[in-house]
Amino acid sequence: MLNSKNFLRAEEYRSPRGCRIQLNNIVLRYPVGPLLKGSIKSAFFTLLGHKPLDNIQREYVTALDGFSLTINRGERLGIIGRNGAGKSTLLQTIAGVYPISSGAISVEGKIQGLFNIGLGFEQDSTGRENIFYRGLAMGCGPDEIKERMHDIIEFADIGEFIDLPVRTYSSGMYVRLAFAISTYLQGDILLIDEVFGAGDAQFQKKASARILDLVNAAGIVVMVGHDMHTLQTVCSRVLWIERGKLRADGPKDEVIKAYLAAC
Repeated sequence: MLNSKNFLRAEEYRSPRGCRIQLNNIVLRYPVGPLLKGSIKSAFFTLLGHKPLDNIQREYVTALDGFSLTINRGERLGIIGRNGAGKSTLLQTIAGVYPISSGAISVEGKIQGLFNIGLGFEQDSTGRENIFYRGLAMGCGPDEIKERMHDIIEFADIGEFIDLPVRTYSSGMYVRLAFAISTYLQGDILLIDEVFGAGDAQFQKKASARILDLVNAAGIVVMVGHDMHTLQTVCSRVLWIERGKLRADGPKDEVIKAYLAAC
């Protein structure tokens, strides 16, 4: 768990750059069941002589239902709710990972997401090459990546493995490099999905201090978590999500108190 005593409170923060998030009546639905005609798998099976699935009734799961939300520069927003409520889905929808079914999203500022930090690594490429690939994927320019390269490598502290293929890494090395990349290529909007451990105890101490720096520097912070103490310390505003819908949105103490009473 992070030591939250050194976080700047929302009212103490003043962002140097403009950033804003606005969601207008967002709906996100996942298809379940057999695949429709036109999908990649359907096309593949058609080539093998199978008939396409033309008239199958699709079923959908609604992950987010009519979500409207505005987050302004300087805000630190916590998101709470039971497992499966849609907290992580909302975070990744803001990040552009999930395409919405309807509604509109507007994001001003570069997003930095601390979730699925190892996603997208090229297993046959070296750690150094993956720093460059991940940086480009995060919207950073080549000069910015080169400028940060030394700090990322030094923080990950995996020695000569930085020039070996990622597939040769232990799980600890993999996480250390992924964390270093994700936290040294900084954006204006910081999205955190839970507070996770990274590597051994010594590295976790470094990681906690690094997250502290990121939170204090970001224009907007949106944090999903179950640690109410950290959320109350870092955030001034909290959302309570239930079954993909917004149950409450308001001052941290009021929303957290209502949520805990309902649990």
